[in-house]
Amino acid sequence: MKKLIFAALLVSAQVHGAVTVIDDDGKAVTLQKPAQRVIAMAPHVTELIFAAGAGSKIVGAVNYSDYPEAANSIPRIGDNREIDIERVVAMKPDLIVIWRHGSSERQLEQLRKLGYPMFHSTPKNLDRIADNLVSMGKLMGTETAAEAAADALRRKLAALRAQYANRPPVRTFYQVWDKPLYTLNGAHIVSDALKVCGGVNIFANLKVTAPVVSIEAVLQEDPEAVFGTAEKNYGGVNLWRPYTQLQATRQGNLFTVDGNLLNRAGPRMIEGTAMLCEKLEQARQHRKN
Repeated sequence: MKKLIFAALLVSAQVHGAVTVIDDDGKAVTLQKPAQRVIAMAPHVTELIFAAGAGSKIVGAVNYSDYPEAANSIPRIGDNREIDIERVVAMKPDLIVIWRHGSSERQLEQLRKLGYPMFHSTPKNLDRIADNLVSMGKLMGTETAAEAAADALRRKLAALRAQYANRPPVRTFYQVWDKPLYTLNGAHIVSDALKVCGGVNIFANLKVTAPVVSIEAVLQEDPEAVFGTAEKNYGGVNLWRPYTQLQATRQGNLFTVDGNLLNRAGPRMIEGTAMLCEKLEQARQHRKN
């Protein structure tokens, strides 16, 4: 039935010169003409739109939308958790690209009631990043640039998968923050990046997407590698240096990575995945020493 409904939507869109895409909620988003005034509700969304060749169409973005450089000049409408509704309305957007995990559902519902078209972007695996690029291009009338960018990402990802296929697994702890001690479960896109490299998320089976865990739980799991990101006011992997009983500490596998390349599900995440793979390969080499 869903396939029939989607087919009907596509036919209707073609007849009227409109375009329909499916977002990461599985919902159809239809525009009668390419969007010209877009609000980007997450930093990774801003990156996706620029990569799709439509950066000039962004009229408002949230804080920390700092890549590429041109994004720094875009007017701000708030942050990931709270936005200025009145300012959004004043910008007269014809498309809002949202990120549900970082946005206030109450505010999103307000915007829905006002009738603004919304595309939900939360890629749950690396392949969906390229898919999101294609969708951005279709919605904003920059299909050629978006398709080219998506194809380039797919080629890079395919090369990584081929390079690291069948490599010995490395049990890994991915540390998002230290106080409290946050990690990510198997449903998060970071776990998909780890899989490409042969990494195994030790907390993949936890139900919460971004769970808080204890130091004791990590020590009990005894990962072979620990990843932390370089952020301000964050101790990172230094937390684990005193715990010499931890395999990752003993073998010198406490790695710091660029969080902007991994914690944002944008085009640069393929580069971040390559970085993860290189670090995990180092961990494998340390087995020989």
